[in-house]
Amino acid sequence: MDWLTQDAMALLAVSFAVGIVVGLTGMGGGALMTPALILLGIPPTAAVANDLVAAAVNKSVGAAVHWKHGSPNVKLAGLLIVGSVPFAFAGAFIIDRVGAGETQQQFVKLAIGIALLLTAVTFISRVYFELRGSRPPGTDPNPKLRPIATVLVGMLGGLLVGITSVGAGSLIMVSLLLLYPTLTAVRLVGTDLLQAIPLVVAAAVSHVIVTGVTWSILIPLIIGGVPGTFLGAQLASWVPPGVIRRGIAIVLSLTGLAMVGVPPVTVGLIGAGAVVLGPVLWGAVRRMHGEPAFYGAVLGRHEWPLRAEPPHGKTPVNEAEQGGGASHDPAR
Repeated sequence: MDWLTQDAMALLAVSFAVGIVVGLTGMGGGALMTPALILLGIPPTAAVANDLVAAAVNKSVGAAVHWKHGSPNVKLAGLLIVGSVPFAFAGAFIIDRVGAGETQQQFVKLAIGIALLLTAVTFISRVYFELRGSRPPGTDPNPKLRPIATVLVGMLGGLLVGITSVGAGSLIMVSLLLLYPTLTAVRLVGTDLLQAIPLVVAAAVSHVIVTGVTWSILIPLIIGGVPGTFLGAQLASWVPPGVIRRGIAIVLSLTGLAMVGVPPVTVGLIGAGAVVLGPVLWGAVRRMHGEPAFYGAVLGRHEWPLRAEPPHGKTPVNEAEQGGGASHDPAR
């Protein structure tokens, strides 16, 4: 009966909802789960520790699927791991050295706020890069590696994840898009998932050593997150992922501002402005790049203008078949 409490049901609902978003977009797991746990009243250090352990389980499942299909770029993942694992493992010990009690909790909360704002920027950057079509069609499964830059990305991502549990998917994914624009989409996702396993496991182990886990938090996160991620993956072809990513960017920005100490009234005004003016500004940006201001149904990788039908003879294709590049169909 201890598992049928109101708190446990809330954790199940939140983890299921976050899992759906992760399944739809492939991004935002820690960035959404950790602040959600804090809003439910869980101390920041406990939220980070339990979210990391749950993420280690969930990411291992996803990476196993990609490994079965041979999609990860193992050499590229190895460079990221070299940089990320030591810094991720150091995260919990850095928090422990900051102080104890409220000082430690405030430090983690501030770090999470900064990480959320940085993640929101990477979300927006990825959507904008896709709109510009600046990423050439991914046709090269093994592009020329850039070792120093890749290791540095791993170090920054590892430190961020080790302290806040935020950034493993969003920050490193966007960095890979910038460093390796011709990497095929299936390789990109597979590589990110493969490197995320030792990264998240290293961070989780250090937090277990320093903080420990709370089973009444951890188990609902895993039980709710796995089916949520599966359902989100099934819905991915029906829901516009770009719209969801922009919504996530707004949520992350507002949550990050609140956690770094911005007054609630100011956060509310910024949120209202984003909801009202955001679609208008984004529509203007789309028109600047020759796209319709608003779009409706999404079929595979093609986004068709509102109330328009796909051109005769066009059939939707998935991202893996197109190589992950932005569509340049003039009918869009």
